Amino acid sequence: MSEVVGVGVGYGYGYGLGKSTAFILVLFILLVIITRSILF
Repeated sequence: MSEVVGVGVGYGYGYGLGKSTAFILVLFILLVIITRSILF
């Protein structure tokens, strides 16, 4: 039973980490676009 819980927690953590990474990536892209629109 503990193995199933461990896998679930690991999967949930990995999923959350993936979502936060994608979120940071989107923010970075938006920042680049805004910076370019201001500079050029």
